[in-house]
Amino acid sequence: MTHEDARAYFNYLLTLNLRQEEAFGPLALAFIKDHDLEQLGLRPEEQFNLFMATATAFSAEPKRYTMKLELLQKARQILPNTQYNDPELGRDLEHLVKKTQSDLLRYSEAMKVSRSHSMDRQQVIIDTDFPEYFLDIAQKRASSYYQEKYRLTKEAKTAQQFGNTPKNFEPDNTSIHREFPGACAPFMNARTHAFHVLLPFDVQISRSPEKSLEGGIRIFYGKMGYSYPLRYEMGKLCSYHDRQVLDVDLQDPNLIFVSVSAIKDSEFPQRASEKHPSIHPEFAYPMAVLEHIGSLGPFIQISCNIKIWFDAAIVSLLVQGAPDLAEFGLQGGAGLLTRSYASDKVESYVHNLSQPWQEGLSFNFVNLHLALNPGIDHALIPSGTPIFSIYPVLNRQCYRYIDRHTLDHNQKPIDHG
Repeated sequence: MTHEDARAYFNYLLTLNLRQEEAFGPLALAFIKDHDLEQLGLRPEEQFNLFMATATAFSAEPKRYTMKLELLQKARQILPNTQYNDPELGRDLEHLVKKTQSDLLRYSEAMKVSRSHSMDRQQVIIDTDFPEYFLDIAQKRASSYYQEKYRLTKEAKTAQQFGNTPKNFEPDNTSIHREFPGACAPFMNARTHAFHVLLPFDVQISRSPEKSLEGGIRIFYGKMGYSYPLRYEMGKLCSYHDRQVLDVDLQDPNLIFVSVSAIKDSEFPQRASEKHPSIHPEFAYPMAVLEHIGSLGPFIQISCNIKIWFDAAIVSLLVQGAPDLAEFGLQGGAGLLTRSYASDKVESYVHNLSQPWQEGLSFNFVNLHLALNPGIDHALIPSGTPIFSIYPVLNRQCYRYIDRHTLDHNQKPIDHG
């Protein structure tokens, strides 16, 4: 940027400021951060005016005060070199800097979470055949997926800091575009602070057997309240259990075809199948998962043999389908793991509590429940796509909901739980 370009842009920014345009703050902050104003030939008075105008444009929210404070300090530093250098103005600016520092300090203190030193950190123990993938590689894949999809641009992050000026209808003004899904902290926290389950191969669910993936296919008859596994042999649909021919047409809308691809993730540890050594390693794990797929009504239950251990007296685990599943034409079930699996089967339960570290812990399997959305006949989940997430939550006995108003005047709290 030449000196002439810089001065023209500076005048443009001041015009936006005088008009109280929403775009002033984002554009001015970007200009200040990306350029050396002195090198561009702006006089000290011009720099001071730009610093002060931008500082006052920030949203009145303490979390924005770090950058506001930085601009005020720059203005204070350059003030002696300007014709505005006046003891009274200097004092006012100094007071404004101290007030902003105080507000920022109070905000930081309020945001600190006090932790009880006696509270033990809960452990959630994952038991899987491929820990190097599901506990490490898959989590990195999920993080990259969400960052690439929802990452805010540099301009959008800058625009987020401003919001005091009245909004005008400017859908094509990209300098003020900041309302992306990633702009919502709870939205992104649910994606960046969860344990994600994803698969190293493609999964396809459809109403038709056409264009099935090369790794194998399973067939189910599923509708609300009933499901049944099927085979396709000699041009007929048969029972998966005893191969009895069934009078089910291939065009029946309740048929569900599930197929898988070969392993697509190059970092997945491919291993030959002990049960079927003739199967190529890139198909061994997808076919093993496919073999254990089940159904619950219209939902397909994908089991990855991931067992999870936790202290059910304190923690429950919410297993929830990824919100992005709707983009693939799917819906994911949600479930709360609160107690041990197979507690009605004594042998199974005792066998799974034979190690010292298992004492006091409950266990359950994490299964992925997927169903086609109404009106959707085909859905493909690419390898590396987060499918389900696991969120630790407090056990229901560890908290209660009460009416805040009952806390006033020493009233007895009203329990709504």
